[in-house]
Amino acid sequence: MSRAAPSALSARLAAAGLDWIVPDWPAPARVCALSTTRNGRAGASFDLSRDHPAFERAQGELRQWLPADPVWLKQVHGAAICDADAASSPGRDETLIADGAVARLAGTVCAVQCADCLPILLCDRAGDVVAAAHAGWRGLAAGVLEAALSAMAAAPSEVCAWLGPAIGPRAFEVGEDVLAAHCAEDPEAAACFTPQRPGKWLADLYALARRRLRRAGVATIHGGDRCTVTEPGSFHSYRRDGGSAAGRMATLIWIATP
Repeated sequence: MSRAAPSALSARLAAAGLDWIVPDWPAPARVCALSTTRNGRAGASFDLSRDHPAFERAQGELRQWLPADPVWLKQVHGAAICDADAASSPGRDETLIADGAVARLAGTVCAVQCADCLPILLCDRAGDVVAAAHAGWRGLAAGVLEAALSAMAAAPSEVCAWLGPAIGPRAFEVGEDVLAAHCAEDPEAAACFTPQRPGKWLADLYALARRRLRRAGVATIHGGDRCTVTEPGSFHSYRRDGGSAAGRMATLIWIATP
Protein backbone atom coordinates (compact mmCIF):
# COMPACT_ATOMS: atom_id res chain seq x y z
CA MET A 1 0.00 0.00 0.00
CA SER A 2 2.86 2.36 0.73
CA ARG A 3 3.74 2.63 -2.96
CA ALA A 4 0.30 3.70 -4.13
CA ALA A 5 -0.08 7.10 -5.75
CA PRO A 6 -2.70 9.34 -4.11
CA SER A 7 -5.33 8.60 -6.78
CA ALA A 8 -4.67 4.86 -6.49
CA LEU A 9 -4.88 5.00 -2.71
CA SER A 10 -8.19 6.86 -2.95
CA ALA A 11 -9.54 4.19 -5.28
CA ARG A 12 -8.42 1.38 -2.97
CA LEU A 13 -10.03 3.05 0.04
CA ALA A 14 -13.27 3.56 -1.86
CA ALA A 15 -13.23 -0.06 -3.03
CA ALA A 16 -12.91 -1.12 0.62
CA GLY A 17 -15.94 0.98 1.52
CA LEU A 18 -13.93 3.59 3.41
CA ASP A 19 -14.57 7.33 3.19
CA TRP A 20 -11.11 8.21 4.49
CA ILE A 21 -9.49 11.27 2.96
CA VAL A 22 -6.41 11.27 0.74
CA PRO A 23 -5.03 14.83 0.56
CA ASP A 24 -5.38 16.64 -2.74
CA TRP A 25 -2.12 18.57 -2.80
CA PRO A 26 1.00 18.78 -4.99
CA ALA A 27 3.12 16.44 -2.90
CA PRO A 28 5.78 14.41 -4.73
CA ALA A 29 4.77 10.88 -5.73
CA ARG A 30 6.84 9.23 -3.02
CA VAL A 31 4.94 11.08 -0.27
CA CYS A 32 1.80 9.25 0.91
CA ALA A 33 -0.83 10.54 3.31
CA LEU A 34 -4.34 9.91 4.55
CA SER A 35 -6.78 11.12 7.17
CA THR A 36 -9.30 8.77 8.76
CA THR A 37 -12.93 9.62 9.48
CA ARG A 38 -15.29 8.28 12.15
CA ASN A 39 -16.29 5.49 9.74
CA GLY A 40 -14.69 2.09 9.31
CA ARG A 41 -15.61 -0.69 6.89
CA ALA A 42 -19.32 -1.12 6.17
CA GLY A 43 -20.09 2.02 8.13
CA ALA A 44 -18.83 0.63 11.44
CA SER A 45 -17.68 3.17 14.03
CA PHE A 46 -13.96 3.86 13.79
CA ASP A 47 -12.30 5.45 16.81
CA LEU A 48 -8.55 5.90 17.28
CA SER A 49 -8.71 7.22 20.84
CA ARG A 50 -5.79 5.57 22.62
CA ASP A 51 -7.95 4.68 25.64
CA HIS A 52 -10.90 3.36 23.63
CA PRO A 53 -11.58 -0.39 24.10
CA ALA A 54 -11.58 -0.86 20.33
CA PHE A 55 -8.29 0.97 19.75
CA GLU A 56 -6.31 -2.18 18.96
CA ARG A 57 -8.92 -3.29 16.44
CA ALA A 58 -9.02 0.15 14.83
CA GLN A 59 -5.24 0.32 14.73
CA GLY A 60 -5.15 -3.10 13.08
CA GLU A 61 -7.54 -1.91 10.38
CA LEU A 62 -5.51 1.24 9.86
CA ARG A 63 -2.25 -0.72 9.73
CA GLN A 64 -3.41 -2.45 6.53
CA TRP A 65 -2.93 0.82 4.69
CA LEU A 66 0.47 1.73 6.11
CA PRO A 67 4.04 0.49 5.67
CA ALA A 68 4.58 0.33 9.46
CA ASP A 69 2.89 1.10 12.75
CA PRO A 70 2.44 4.84 13.21
CA VAL A 71 4.56 6.75 15.71
CA TRP A 72 1.83 7.72 18.18
CA LEU A 73 2.28 10.80 20.35
CA LYS A 74 1.00 11.96 23.71
CA GLN A 75 -0.26 15.33 22.56
CA VAL A 76 -0.27 18.19 25.06
CA HIS A 77 -1.17 21.23 22.92
CA GLY A 78 2.43 22.40 22.87
CA ALA A 79 5.13 22.91 20.27
CA ALA A 80 7.49 19.96 20.81
CA ILE A 81 8.38 17.96 17.68
CA CYS A 82 9.76 14.42 17.83
CA ASP A 83 12.12 12.60 15.49
CA ALA A 84 9.81 9.83 14.26
CA ASP A 85 12.68 7.91 12.65
CA ALA A 86 14.43 7.54 16.01
CA ALA A 87 11.15 6.84 17.79
CA SER A 88 10.32 3.97 15.43
CA SER A 89 13.67 2.23 15.84
CA PRO A 90 13.47 -1.45 16.95
CA GLY A 91 13.14 -2.00 20.66
CA ARG A 92 12.23 1.57 21.48
CA ASP A 93 9.00 1.76 23.46
CA GLU A 94 8.28 4.98 25.31
CA THR A 95 5.62 7.63 25.54
CA LEU A 96 6.50 10.49 23.23
CA ILE A 97 5.21 13.79 24.57
CA ALA A 98 4.99 15.99 21.50
CA ASP A 99 2.54 17.65 19.14
CA GLY A 100 4.33 16.90 15.94
CA ALA A 101 6.68 14.46 14.26
CA VAL A 102 9.21 14.61 11.44
CA ALA A 103 10.55 11.75 9.31
CA ARG A 104 13.19 11.36 6.61
CA LEU A 105 13.37 7.59 6.32
CA ALA A 106 11.08 5.70 3.97
CA GLY A 107 8.41 3.77 5.80
CA THR A 108 8.32 5.83 9.01
CA VAL A 109 4.74 6.95 9.62
CA CYS A 110 4.13 10.29 11.34
CA ALA A 111 0.69 10.59 12.91
CA VAL A 112 -1.43 13.04 14.89
CA GLN A 113 -4.86 12.46 16.44
CA CYS A 114 -7.58 15.10 16.37
CA ALA A 115 -11.27 15.65 17.01
CA ASP A 116 -11.61 19.41 16.32
CA CYS A 117 -7.98 20.51 16.53
CA LEU A 118 -6.31 21.03 13.19
CA PRO A 119 -4.04 18.30 11.76
CA ILE A 120 -1.44 19.70 9.38
CA LEU A 121 0.78 17.71 7.03
CA LEU A 122 4.00 19.08 5.58
CA CYS A 123 6.49 17.84 3.01
CA ASP A 124 9.26 19.27 0.90
CA ARG A 125 8.99 19.28 -2.88
CA ALA A 126 11.76 16.71 -3.24
CA GLY A 127 9.97 14.24 -0.96
CA ASP A 128 12.97 14.00 1.35
CA VAL A 129 11.24 14.99 4.58
CA VAL A 130 7.67 14.90 5.91
CA ALA A 131 5.98 16.11 9.07
CA ALA A 132 2.64 16.02 10.86
CA ALA A 133 1.50 18.60 13.43
CA HIS A 134 -1.38 18.74 15.91
CA ALA A 135 -2.44 22.38 15.76
CA GLY A 136 -5.23 23.44 18.08
CA TRP A 137 -5.42 27.09 19.03
CA ARG A 138 -2.91 26.59 21.85
CA GLY A 139 -0.44 24.75 19.65
CA LEU A 140 -0.71 27.35 16.90
CA ALA A 141 -0.11 30.15 19.40
CA ALA A 142 2.80 28.22 20.92
CA GLY A 143 4.49 27.91 17.52
CA VAL A 144 4.00 24.23 16.66
CA LEU A 145 4.07 24.95 12.93
CA GLU A 146 7.23 26.99 13.13
CA ALA A 147 8.80 24.24 15.25
CA ALA A 148 7.85 21.59 12.69
CA LEU A 149 9.32 23.64 9.86
CA SER A 150 12.51 24.13 11.85
CA ALA A 151 12.76 20.38 12.49
CA MET A 152 12.29 19.66 8.80
CA ALA A 153 15.31 21.84 8.00
CA ALA A 154 13.94 22.52 4.53
CA ALA A 155 13.57 25.91 2.91
CA PRO A 156 9.99 27.03 3.71
CA SER A 157 9.56 28.10 0.09
CA GLU A 158 10.06 24.42 -0.85
CA VAL A 159 7.47 23.12 1.62
CA CYS A 160 3.88 22.12 0.81
CA ALA A 161 1.20 22.07 3.51
CA TRP A 162 -2.18 20.36 3.78
CA LEU A 163 -4.78 21.33 6.37
CA GLY A 164 -6.90 18.38 7.48
CA PRO A 165 -10.40 18.26 8.99
CA ALA A 166 -10.91 20.59 11.96
CA ILE A 167 -13.57 22.69 13.65
CA GLY A 168 -14.76 25.22 11.09
CA PRO A 169 -14.85 29.02 11.32
CA ARG A 170 -18.61 29.12 11.94
CA ALA A 171 -18.50 26.65 14.83
CA PHE A 172 -15.49 27.67 16.93
CA GLU A 173 -16.65 30.22 19.49
CA VAL A 174 -13.83 31.37 21.78
CA GLY A 175 -13.16 33.86 24.52
CA GLU A 176 -10.78 36.76 24.90
CA ASP A 177 -7.94 34.46 26.01
CA VAL A 178 -7.74 32.86 22.57
CA LEU A 179 -7.88 36.21 20.79
CA ALA A 180 -5.16 37.61 23.04
CA ALA A 181 -2.91 34.56 22.60
CA HIS A 182 -2.87 34.99 18.84
CA CYS A 183 -2.72 38.76 18.68
CA ALA A 184 0.02 39.22 21.29
CA GLU A 185 2.83 39.06 18.73
CA ASP A 186 0.74 39.47 15.57
CA PRO A 187 -2.00 42.08 16.05
CA GLU A 188 -3.23 41.54 12.50
CA ALA A 189 -4.26 38.00 13.43
CA ALA A 190 -7.42 39.71 14.74
CA ALA A 191 -8.68 39.43 11.15
CA CYS A 192 -9.10 35.68 11.80
CA PHE A 193 -11.71 36.37 14.51
CA THR A 194 -15.32 37.48 14.02
CA PRO A 195 -17.03 39.25 16.95
CA GLN A 196 -20.18 37.46 18.12
CA ARG A 197 -21.27 38.95 21.44
CA PRO A 198 -19.51 40.63 24.36
CA GLY A 199 -16.36 38.67 25.13
CA LYS A 200 -16.93 36.06 22.43
CA TRP A 201 -15.57 35.60 18.91
CA LEU A 202 -15.71 32.99 16.17
CA ALA A 203 -12.13 31.86 15.51
CA ASP A 204 -10.98 30.59 12.11
CA LEU A 205 -8.31 27.95 12.84
CA TYR A 206 -7.69 27.46 9.15
CA ALA A 207 -7.03 31.17 8.60
CA LEU A 208 -4.76 31.32 11.65
CA ALA A 209 -2.75 28.35 10.36
CA ARG A 210 -2.48 29.77 6.85
CA ARG A 211 -1.35 33.07 8.30
CA ARG A 212 1.38 31.47 10.40
CA LEU A 213 2.55 29.29 7.52
CA ARG A 214 2.76 32.23 5.14
CA ARG A 215 4.57 34.35 7.71
CA ALA A 216 7.06 31.48 8.01
CA GLY A 217 7.59 31.44 4.24
CA VAL A 218 5.29 28.58 3.15
CA ALA A 219 3.27 29.61 0.11
CA THR A 220 1.82 26.28 -1.06
CA ILE A 221 -1.11 25.52 1.25
CA HIS A 222 -4.04 23.23 0.46
CA GLY A 223 -7.05 21.77 2.28
CA GLY A 224 -8.91 23.51 5.07
CA ASP A 225 -12.45 23.14 3.78
CA ARG A 226 -14.11 20.70 6.20
CA CYS A 227 -15.77 21.11 9.60
CA THR A 228 -15.63 18.37 12.20
CA VAL A 229 -18.51 19.90 14.18
CA THR A 230 -21.05 20.37 11.41
CA GLU A 231 -20.32 17.09 9.58
CA PRO A 232 -21.36 14.49 12.18
CA GLY A 233 -21.63 11.75 9.58
CA SER A 234 -17.94 12.03 8.79
CA PHE A 235 -16.06 13.21 11.86
CA HIS A 236 -15.72 12.89 15.61
CA SER A 237 -15.92 16.26 17.39
CA TYR A 238 -14.70 17.11 20.88
CA ARG A 239 -16.99 20.11 21.12
CA ARG A 240 -20.08 18.45 19.67
CA ASP A 241 -19.75 14.97 21.19
CA GLY A 242 -19.08 15.79 24.82
CA GLY A 243 -15.43 16.52 25.35
CA SER A 244 -13.44 13.53 26.58
CA ALA A 245 -16.18 11.16 25.39
CA ALA A 246 -15.49 12.11 21.77
CA GLY A 247 -13.62 9.76 19.47
CA ARG A 248 -10.47 10.61 17.54
CA MET A 249 -9.38 10.56 13.91
CA ALA A 250 -5.79 10.16 12.75
CA THR A 251 -3.96 12.07 10.04
CA LEU A 252 -0.81 10.37 8.77
CA ILE A 253 2.08 10.94 6.39
CA TRP A 254 5.05 8.87 5.26
CA ILE A 255 7.64 8.47 2.52
CA ALA A 256 6.95 5.40 0.40
CA THR A 257 9.37 2.51 0.50
CA PRO A 258 11.27 1.90 -2.78
